[in-house]
Amino acid sequence: MMMTQNLLIELFVEELPPKALKKLGDAFATQLADQLRAQGLASAESVVTAYASPRRLGAHISQVWRKAADKVVQQKLMPVSVGLDAAGQATPALRKKLQALGADLSDLAATVAALRKAPDGKADALFYDSLVSGATLDTGLQKALEETIARLPIPKVMNYQLETDCELPGWSSVNFVRPAHGLIALHGSTVVPVRLLGLMAGNRTQGHRFEASMSPVVIAHADRYAQTLAQDGAVIASFAERRAEIARQLGAAAAAAGDALHPIDDEALLDEVTGLVERPNVLVCAFEPQFLEVPQECLILTMKANQKYFPLLDATDRLSNKFLVVSNINPADASAVIGGNERVVRPRLSDAKFFFDQDRKKTLASRVEGLAKVVYHNKLGTQGQRSERVRAIAKVIGQQLGDDLLAKSADIAARLAKTDLLTDMVGEFPELQGIMGGYYARHDGLSADIALAIEDHYKPRFAGDELPRNPVGLVLALADKLETLVGMFGIGNLPTGDKDPFALRRHAIGVIRMLIEKNLPLDLGSLVTAAQPCFGDKITDTSTALIDFIYERLAGALREQGYSAKEVDAVLALRPQRLCDVSKRMAAVRAFADLPQASALAAANKRISNILKKAPDVDAHISAALLQEPAEIALYAAMKEITPQAEAQFDAGDYTASLQSLAALRAPVDAFFDSVMVNAEALDLRLNRQGLLKSLHLAMNRVADLSRLAS
Repeated sequence: MMMTQNLLIELFVEELPPKALKKLGDAFATQLADQLRAQGLASAESVVTAYASPRRLGAHISQVWRKAADKVVQQKLMPVSVGLDAAGQATPALRKKLQALGADLSDLAATVAALRKAPDGKADALFYDSLVSGATLDTGLQKALEETIARLPIPKVMNYQLETDCELPGWSSVNFVRPAHGLIALHGSTVVPVRLLGLMAGNRTQGHRFEASMSPVVIAHADRYAQTLAQDGAVIASFAERRAEIARQLGAAAAAAGDALHPIDDEALLDEVTGLVERPNVLVCAFEPQFLEVPQECLILTMKANQKYFPLLDATDRLSNKFLVVSNINPADASAVIGGNERVVRPRLSDAKFFFDQDRKKTLASRVEGLAKVVYHNKLGTQGQRSERVRAIAKVIGQQLGDDLLAKSADIAARLAKTDLLTDMVGEFPELQGIMGGYYARHDGLSADIALAIEDHYKPRFAGDELPRNPVGLVLALADKLETLVGMFGIGNLPTGDKDPFALRRHAIGVIRMLIEKNLPLDLGSLVTAAQPCFGDKITDTSTALIDFIYERLAGALREQGYSAKEVDAVLALRPQRLCDVSKRMAAVRAFADLPQASALAAANKRISNILKKAPDVDAHISAALLQEPAEIALYAAMKEITPQAEAQFDAGDYTASLQSLAALRAPVDAFFDSVMVNAEALDLRLNRQGLLKSLHLAMNRVADLSRLAS
């Protein structure tokens, strides 16, 4: 077999979608390598390097063979009794099968003699071994490229026309993310003659549109791709290297701008900008300080979303009037580039200031009636109706958590929370809903509590987001999320697979986090039940399904925190209504599981559960006079001594101590099962022993269902 060479593939295209570039580049390289490995042209040791710039997808794969190794293919033909007659000669069925496989039938006897006989179930079967020639790189790479292109995670496919290269003039239709104009396929320094998207492979590509030192750029060897493209084409081909260079320049430019400034931390923006430039050059720009009168969230959003700029913040994370631009050109005099970007951003900031000034001419309260004209959902009514439902739920929660004052503040905040949807600023930037409501509430003279609540009521907006900062905000955020969950479940809009258009999973996690992290003494079932009447006849009662959904999200969150499936199952099997207790229950179960008595007690609990399933109507009554066996008398005595202490610890919220107290019952429980027949023939004895076990079961499973810990 030939020595291996490194392989380079580059597909040169028109500008790719920047937000999808990293994913496309990684998928292109990974899929290509996987396809080559599947054909035996690359090995598990082959190193894959992905390249992705705005105008190219590439992959460098080490240790690629020119031809894959031949391999023996073993194929089962048929049972011996079917393939050979009594004289050991080939039957017509065997001859037909061998002919279909391309076997040599000129000497049929020799071919049949070469067949292997091996056991296959209850009878022997005939097996045909053939040597299959390994794939050549020419054919294998062609197949790998076609498979790779077919499997790319393309966000939106373009259809474009290519002029055919045959003798008859015409056009062919091609589907790809963007029109492709060049293909490189180099095995070492040798071009591999493959075709893709109507292109024939070569060793030439194009560099930077304006700053390449030559055109085309010739790649002499697969291993010199990145170096040649950087030197002759002024392009950093690696997405990761280009991203790191941008991050380095952003930090250096911010430091040079002074005043302890730093660029805003936004990984998604950094990825997107990396997908927009081939040779990054970071420049410092500025806008007029007067625009800083506008809320900084508005200015930051318009600079990031519309212009892909990096705003500069001071040491207290307040926006400065300076920002960073990642340019794709590096002129000797950058003043024209800086001036151009400053001119471009000014109208955007002026629009933001105009929206802010116009919005403040109307109070939030004056916009409430307008919510009746905004459809929320065709089955659930308008935003006005939705606000009234949130108000009703918020009143209930406010009264449960505090008093009439909290309920009243929550009601005011709920009435106004959605009104910023009617403002010009939120109309232009929907991401600012809630945030702008907080600013306008302060301008209207509302209290800080209500303004903060309006600002925070969408929180947590994403995983790891902070929770509402005050009690009014917590009440409003809970009410808002419960209204969405109950309403959407009530009309059957449930998440399916990875589709969750109304973010119900995120809403459920938000409810869970607020109840647990803020230690709110609220019952989950009562919250869902309280929200149901607000919808009238618009929904059906799906509270059971919704509560199950919330517990499923809670189970997933607990597993992510490192708890085992058994620990989570043990606690959530009891469906604890106060989620604020769940963390303490989980800690108690984990501490209990570490005790030497835990395994035996869990097994005993499982046994008790199975016994009680067959006697569902038994109650926890125990008659001391009917206790006969020493072991049951001892267990009853131990329970009378230990159970009150464990229950007192449970009632005090010390779940860990409660379970550890109950661990002392291991010896009497083991002795009971070793020597006492529960299902005695005498009915009164049987019912009394079942009652004893029922009492034990109730006492031991208040914190968690310990039987779920049994192996």
